[in-house]
Amino acid sequence: MSSTTISTPAAKGTEGGIRATVPGWVWALPPVALLALFFLYPLALVVQQSLQPDTGGTSLQPYADVFASGAFREALWTTVWLAVAATVGCLVLGFVLALVIAFVPFPGAKAVSRFIDVFLSFPSFLITLALLFVYGTVGMANGAWTDVTGAAEGPFRFLTTPWGVLLAEITYFTPFVMRPLLAAFSQLDTAQLEAAGSLGARAPRIIRRIILPEALPALAAGGSLVLVLCLNEFGIVLFTGAKGVTTLPTLVYGKAILESDYPGACVVAVVNVLISVGLYGLYRVVSRRAGA
Repeated sequence: MSSTTISTPAAKGTEGGIRATVPGWVWALPPVALLALFFLYPLALVVQQSLQPDTGGTSLQPYADVFASGAFREALWTTVWLAVAATVGCLVLGFVLALVIAFVPFPGAKAVSRFIDVFLSFPSFLITLALLFVYGTVGMANGAWTDVTGAAEGPFRFLTTPWGVLLAEITYFTPFVMRPLLAAFSQLDTAQLEAAGSLGARAPRIIRRIILPEALPALAAGGSLVLVLCLNEFGIVLFTGAKGVTTLPTLVYGKAILESDYPGACVVAVVNVLISVGLYGLYRVVSRRAGA
């Protein structure tokens, strides 16, 4: 005969009693310990190194040196304007494309929507390489131009400029805006759109008065995410080989790897982290007020 274990009320009560006797903070210890080990401890080392100049001791001299350098100010400005411009471009392009996919019936709309989910898993340098194949110095566009005109070189050289970095970032990060927009559009009551259309409202008015207010939380979420990602983007700037385009992440790389200035690299890294955390806090406030 097979034996069967029966859980009696007394046993259940014992288990509940054991759980009740263990304080809540004990269960929080493992995740907190992992967080401290894999995130807070390395971050603390970076902050510590940023306060230790090469001359020894502990001081704010590395911060004073970095803040006084023109390279840091230029990198900060380049990082900010590229991130803001890319975010605006992603918001506009993402909103238009999401509108087309969600509300304009065409064959393959569902397949395009699914491809966006796959696109989010692509590494950023892959998109940059694809643009290099098309618009690079020896890319397809320049090759076609030289074949047709017989010129020695093609006219497309913007990819190694800040505009090339901006194009690559907009191309790569636009799906990060489209995904929450498509989710928001799928929850939209189509009866409102049909009623507005039957009353004679044109498409621009329907978009402005019905669709856009519903999309604002998704736009805020997607735009904030893109802004933070663009501020910390390294692969796109590196792979485009844009001359004279130095952002905060590439400045960290240059100081640490090329100049062996580890305190300076840590200072720039701390500034980058503070900006990102500050923007995330702003995003939480905006999204909470927008109801995201």
